[in-house]
Amino acid sequence: MKCLKNLSPQPLWNYFEEICQVPRPSKKEEKIIRFLLDFAAKNGLKARQDEIGNVLISKPGTPGRENDQVVILQSHVDMVCEKNSETKHDFEVDAIKAYIDDGWVRAQGTTLGSDDGIGMAAQMAVLTSTDLSHGPIECLFTVDEETGLSGAFALEPGFLSGSTLVNLDSEDEGELFIGCAGGIDSVGTLKYTPDALPAGSFAAKLEVKGLLGGHSGDDINKNRGNANKILNRFLIDASKLFDLRVADFNGGNLRNAIPREAFGVITVPYATADKLVGLIAGLTNIIKRELIVTEPTLKIELAKTEMPAGLIDEETQIKLTHAIVACPNGAIRMSDSMPGLVETSTNLAIVKSDSTTKTVNVACLMRSSVDSAKAELGSRMESVFTLAGAEVKLTGGYPGWKPDMDSPILKTMQQVYQAKFGRIPEIKAIHAGLECGILGGTYPGWDMISFGPTIRFPHSPDEKVNIESVAKFWDFLVETLKNIPAK
Repeated sequence: MKCLKNLSPQPLWNYFEEICQVPRPSKKEEKIIRFLLDFAAKNGLKARQDEIGNVLISKPGTPGRENDQVVILQSHVDMVCEKNSETKHDFEVDAIKAYIDDGWVRAQGTTLGSDDGIGMAAQMAVLTSTDLSHGPIECLFTVDEETGLSGAFALEPGFLSGSTLVNLDSEDEGELFIGCAGGIDSVGTLKYTPDALPAGSFAAKLEVKGLLGGHSGDDINKNRGNANKILNRFLIDASKLFDLRVADFNGGNLRNAIPREAFGVITVPYATADKLVGLIAGLTNIIKRELIVTEPTLKIELAKTEMPAGLIDEETQIKLTHAIVACPNGAIRMSDSMPGLVETSTNLAIVKSDSTTKTVNVACLMRSSVDSAKAELGSRMESVFTLAGAEVKLTGGYPGWKPDMDSPILKTMQQVYQAKFGRIPEIKAIHAGLECGILGGTYPGWDMISFGPTIRFPHSPDEKVNIESVAKFWDFLVETLKNIPAK
């Protein structure tokens, strides 16, 4: 049953609810691509698909505006697939269960996909509208934004004809974004030799959960806890006092999400089990006091578990736990030119052991609006894990987007917003990897801007989108298209 049918504006909310029914994990976007192509065919719209899967749907200008400049509206089709550990949900099959909660739309135990489902829904609403005034429209839907920006990287010159791009993937209503950070990934791989369990061992599972998590760009300077860092803090402290051994480390799932949960299977001599319980209880109280403001729902639990088949060898365990302690995490430097903006950061995103391959992988995503600072941070990360004996790879580098205060689309949208809502919108850059940075490299002459409704806690199961802000976002988009100069 549709629960968003009474929200305004329709049909934007109707299209968003339809999008929620279509599975769309990153790199597995076949169903949402087919959904868009069927939508175009049903509504008599011209559609194209490139080799990687990006979809372009075009609409002529309204009467009298057929020869105006072509405006590109752009969103991405994939979503971050995060869920609470107790939620049963298969993102490749199941629909997102949206519901209304005190002025917000949320999902039941999973990410909502308003990032960037709302942008997609707005494009679809423009494409099927019969009462808007606009020039020719090209709606670009890119794939795999969340796990590598692959769709933007693969976009070929000549696929589009427009020269003004409006990106619909920002998360604060009343703000116009004209710049973003670039990024690069690092993965350190430690190989280990399994050790047998000593006689008289006690096995337990240590769980860190209940953290807020969030976007590794937007939220990196909000002093939130990192589950991998917290779990490792217990491991390294306990290993100094007892003969604690690690059998399994499983923390974080996505490179661009601050890890909310981490789990470790550990063993200690049975005679020291009570002391381990006491140590963890004491350290839990300390960490909760440290994070009482930013992480009020933090939970740290220890439970007896089945004996593991083997252990990570002690030498590798020491190297791993010390490397995680030394690994930079969080905001590294703030911008000198834009107060309050993070310039450079890194997220210790994923730590996972694999008993089949006998490896432990540590993945981090580094961001910076300064390319040289990004390169220096990559070198620092490489050094930390090389010293720990890991094989290190730096991959997936992408450029930032340099702000242009003389942008014609910026000036138009400033004037429209002030006339429509009675105030001047804030002009910002974002510490995240918007596709504009990459698209601008392929189409260097494009005039670009990004805006959107208010979305909170993206990339986490707490994600929610503000209903009132979506109405303003839509009104602003409609008025912008009406007022874009002819050429």
